[in-house]
Amino acid sequence: MLKTRTTEIKWGVIFIIVSMLWVLIARLVGLHDNYIAYHSTYSNFFALIAIAIYVLALREKREKDLNGSMTWKQGFISGLIIAIVVAVLTPISQWITHVIISPNYFENVSNFAVNEGGMDAEQAEVYFTLGSYIIQSMLFALVVGTITAAIVAIFMKTPQLDDN
Repeated sequence: MLKTRTTEIKWGVIFIIVSMLWVLIARLVGLHDNYIAYHSTYSNFFALIAIAIYVLALREKREKDLNGSMTWKQGFISGLIIAIVVAVLTPISQWITHVIISPNYFENVSNFAVNEGGMDAEQAEVYFTLGSYIIQSMLFALVVGTITAAIVAIFMKTPQLDDN
């Protein structure tokens, strides 16, 4: 099983590495401190990169592992496995993100949320923690990864094949 899923594991790892590079860039341009008000807006652009990664992954799966022919179901399962790999690796990536890359992020975003009136101090203290972000990120990776896999698989399937 593991040998037949090396493509998915590889692309799950690539996804995590690229997402941490995105976080590093966000921190370096000030989206974790001076420009934190713009963080959520600019973070949405990562969706384009995430979709591109799934497209490249499923294209590789189709061409290298499936001899150029892939059903929607094969593509979906492959994408789902990528989402699972990303979710499994999320705790370590969140730890690297918030301990090494941007150790002041939780304090900064918490202060911003309180100052902007979106949360009181107690809510922010509970919400903006490593444990909370790990859980949120794992669930997000599974849900959004599954949806992305389903949609990308539509475009990556070989037209003459059906799923029967």
